[in-house]
Amino acid sequence: MREFTGPGTVPVAEEDNLSDMVFATAERFGNAIVYRRKVDGTWVDVTAQGFAAEVLAVAKGLIAAGLQTGDRVGLMSRTRYEWTLLDFAVLTAGGVTVPIYETSSAEQVEWILSDSEAKAVIVETAAHRAIVDAVRDRLPGLANVWQIDAGAVDTLTESGAEVADDDVHARRTEVGADDLATLVYTSGTTGRSKGCELSHRNLLTEVRAVVDDHIPQLLNANTQVLLFLPLAHVFARLIQIGGLHARVTLGHTPDVKNLLADLAEFRPTIVLSVPRVFEKVYNSAKQKAHAGGKGKIFDAAEATAIEWSQAMEGGGPGLVLRLKHAVFDRLVYGKLRAALGGRCEGAISGGAPLGARLGHFFRGVGIPVYEGYGLTETSAAATLNTPKKVKVGTVGPPLPATTIRIADDGEVLIRGDVVYRGYWHNEAASKEALAEDGWFHSGDIGELDDEGFLKITGRKKELIVTAGGKNVAPAVLEDRLRAHALISQCMVVGDNQPFIGALITIDPEAFPAWRDQNNKTGDVADLVDDPELRAEIDAAVTEANKAVSAAEAIKKFRILRVDFTEEGGQLTPTLKLKRNVVAKEYAHEIDAIYTR
Repeated sequence: MREFTGPGTVPVAEEDNLSDMVFATAERFGNAIVYRRKVDGTWVDVTAQGFAAEVLAVAKGLIAAGLQTGDRVGLMSRTRYEWTLLDFAVLTAGGVTVPIYETSSAEQVEWILSDSEAKAVIVETAAHRAIVDAVRDRLPGLANVWQIDAGAVDTLTESGAEVADDDVHARRTEVGADDLATLVYTSGTTGRSKGCELSHRNLLTEVRAVVDDHIPQLLNANTQVLLFLPLAHVFARLIQIGGLHARVTLGHTPDVKNLLADLAEFRPTIVLSVPRVFEKVYNSAKQKAHAGGKGKIFDAAEATAIEWSQAMEGGGPGLVLRLKHAVFDRLVYGKLRAALGGRCEGAISGGAPLGARLGHFFRGVGIPVYEGYGLTETSAAATLNTPKKVKVGTVGPPLPATTIRIADDGEVLIRGDVVYRGYWHNEAASKEALAEDGWFHSGDIGELDDEGFLKITGRKKELIVTAGGKNVAPAVLEDRLRAHALISQCMVVGDNQPFIGALITIDPEAFPAWRDQNNKTGDVADLVDDPELRAEIDAAVTEANKAVSAAEAIKKFRILRVDFTEEGGQLTPTLKLKRNVVAKEYAHEIDAIYTR
């Protein structure tokens, strides 16, 4: 058993709550630009003072509508300025925000609103409203539904005009650090989602540990962040709250289809995302270079970037390497940085392991990616690499006053004030995951080195045990396979089977260029058995197998006719694989690996 505690303390007073930062920032730094919102195609500045006034006005409307201290309010919307405004307004009115992914089905919406006993819900669009209306007869406690696109903010502001400012402040100061701030429902990779109870103390501890202690160089009053992750996810929520705490200038973009254009306009100084987005940036750049006849240049630049980054962990790059790096900086790396707006000084990645190869690549390009690790149950990050303390391939050391322990079976255990209170209305699940002595059982398998850096090697429930008794962590192989430009998703299989296999999907964005280069016709479904396509994927599998032993290596694979998607139900909104769904839907393909 190995254990490590992050040095330092994170003081949170009993009376502290999240709404304090809205009004404290407005009072001390009223003219600071804390948000930029896009209005009719133009980015418009919002000051701390202006934001606090809007939050206060909307909170009045919520109180006028009957919201009581501790009442739950659903919030179903894409990432946009109003999400942040409404979240802080709910907290200011003494309420509890219940985020709902904007892609959720009617069944999921009904479950979350019913289980949380929400008294109101705020939706974004008419389509969202229709989903709520379709299940409202089964939600007797739901008193109000407001729609952002139908003027929810103005409606609440007008209805609360008669509520006194002092009444709002009296209401919000009734809430203390140990009161419930939000119910964040897990994305449901394994069955029905559970509501994680996160208190004001949980989130304040998280924000102060990350912003004040771990990465003040990256999140401060000179930082600009363009937030595009779904705010229903705890990682994005951390950045939203931490951004205001640090007086970051924060922008929102709801449609990732416009992300590159928005990045070029907003020009963020730091990018926050999940590993799949970084994989896509890398894959698309590589694919574009090869399609344009510059593949050899890109491949050489890639190798140089990785070598340069690896050298940084030793004695530093030598003269020849520095010269090569400088040449490729002009030819390749500068263009990649320009695609992110040209001012990006670094990135933070969470949600899943990024992998050492991509970590070294992006650091070598001049965009160091600082990996962190955590779960909804730990208020986002429990560990995080920093500019001053980083090891590529790890997820960093624990935050201050947070302890990481590796159990005898390899499971990562976490204890500290970032750990949630339990699952809402689910005592059995709470007891299973959260021990009486405060240790949260993450379900992840990991390793701690002598300096306290954590490396995640897999999920306990995802470990595959072959018929020969070999334990295989699929993440190692899957991460390496997804790094190939032509591969979108993959799922390693082989439980109780004689060898390891894999289901692989083709990236629909990269496929047309490969098809044209190889003089093929048709779509992926027409070419799953094409010898050249299989040879390309076989080479990727061979490369991935270099990371594991012969007993863990993929022996056979199947190329699927369609990609895994959130819309198709195979991926969560944060692009995690729903293994049980894929295993059920593609049982015949898995059987074919072992019978043909």
